[in-house]
Amino acid sequence: MNPLTLLMLLFAGSGLLLASISIPLIQRRIRPNLWYGFRTKRTLNDPTIWYEVNAYAGKRLLVNGFITILAALGLYFIPGLGVDGYTLGMTVFALGSLIVALSQSFRYLDRL
Repeated sequence: MNPLTLLMLLFAGSGLLLASISIPLIQRRIRPNLWYGFRTKRTLNDPTIWYEVNAYAGKRLLVNGFITILAALGLYFIPGLGVDGYTLGMTVFALGSLIVALSQSFRYLDRL
């Protein structure tokens, strides 16, 4: 398997993982804990806020996962794009969408 194909599979797989772990948060099935979810002092101290913010953040994480998958597939098919360019492009897409999701989630928490 060539390195670019391996990278595409790894990045697409990470997007799938992000999307998968977001679903229980969206469904409000994860109780306040120290390991999994949008953990801040405020969310851990108030279950109502925990479920609201985690459902909101979970939706953003789901979108982030889909963006990562689409970018992994889209960049893979750009002719002449090498491993370095692919990796840089994926880093920009993945981290950029994650930063947007986190900032939106913190702003939502501030509004509650």
